[in-house]
Amino acid sequence: MEFVFPTGLWWAPPEFLIYEMAENGKNCDQRRVAMSKDQHNGSLTDPSSVHEKKRRDREERQNIVLWRQPLITLQYFSLETLVVLKEWTSKLWHRQSIVVSFLLLLAALVATYYVEGAHQQYVQRIEKQFLLYAYWIGLGILSSVGLGTGLHTFLLYLGPHIASVTLAAYECNSVNFPEPPYPDQIICPEEEGAEGAISLWSIISKVRIEACMWGIGTAIGELPPYFMARAARLSGAEPDDEEYQEFEEMLEHAEAAQDFASRAKLAVQKLVQKVGFFGILACASIPNPLFDLAGITCGHFLVPFWTFFGATLIGKAIIKMHIQKIFVIVTFSKHIVEQMVTFIGAVPGIGPSLQKPFQEYLEAQRQKLHHRSEAGTPQGENWLSWMFEKLVVAMVCYFVLSIINSMAQNYAKRIQQRLNSEEKTK
Repeated sequence: MEFVFPTGLWWAPPEFLIYEMAENGKNCDQRRVAMSKDQHNGSLTDPSSVHEKKRRDREERQNIVLWRQPLITLQYFSLETLVVLKEWTSKLWHRQSIVVSFLLLLAALVATYYVEGAHQQYVQRIEKQFLLYAYWIGLGILSSVGLGTGLHTFLLYLGPHIASVTLAAYECNSVNFPEPPYPDQIICPEEEGAEGAISLWSIISKVRIEACMWGIGTAIGELPPYFMARAARLSGAEPDDEEYQEFEEMLEHAEAAQDFASRAKLAVQKLVQKVGFFGILACASIPNPLFDLAGITCGHFLVPFWTFFGATLIGKAIIKMHIQKIFVIVTFSKHIVEQMVTFIGAVPGIGPSLQKPFQEYLEAQRQKLHHRSEAGTPQGENWLSWMFEKLVVAMVCYFVLSIINSMAQNYAKRIQQRLNSEEKTK
């Protein structure tokens, strides 16, 4: 057996050298026993076999979905829910002072809300603003937090709201809609403005709060990947997140990347790493499906929190939000909508039959804005409204199903990790 002594140990006392020789011999024996076990089991722990096993485990987890294995998926979802509740209960139990302070604050707010007095007018005003902000921030968080497939709340909620305000503004020649019922329902004010009084800036100002709150929510939803990668880098432990593992593999094989997706991810990673604040700002200011990678990159390279969150907040809640608002407002401006309806009618063969429901729908909206919806509702409105409502219900249901599948797969991953750890200890 050959022993290799560390450099600089020529001066060490004999007892130290004997100890080193014994330790080296022990380590060699342990490695030989481990290799003999691996060879006996036919599974040497080389990188290729490890990656192959991870790939098989990933494919096995991806098959755990409601439409393939409904009973197992529901069972794993229930067990994962209990595990998560237990973890959160343990965390709250170790932060009793924060929990008690929160409960005392909540009790004070409830007492203030229900006790009669002159302060109730301010309470109602604060309640209205708080619910408005919480609603749009919550929708923004759901859009980007990474639960399941993510809920596309801009297409389902904020975009239609901006479009409704735009159509109403051009019809009423005003944005001073009565409150209430705005924003739940839009009707024209008693005194309508003059023709041509509506500008792009007036509509932008009307929907600024909703849009900015939604943008703030999307920025908050980008924080989990950042905190996960930062904690992993500081602790040195490998997290269970697959996106982080793919990120580390991408860094290891950066030079061999050939496909477009890998090159795009590397471009985002390099931009964020080298440019810093303005690189994060550039990635957050445009519709970017790879922004999760920017959060992981910032956490991995220990970018300061306020550098990451500040750039993300400015990019998503101000720059990107104004780009999206302007796009929706211009698309649904009066002359563009009229041109689109005319274009639909010009389609050969089916044009007139497609054009009629849109014309009836727009006419029904005009009647609602001018308080004339009691006279009757055109069939075209029912058809289009029914289609959009069913689309919203279908997307929300798919979002819920994706959360169930994701949590079931997380529990399956826990089982696989436990089995792998048991195999290593044998």
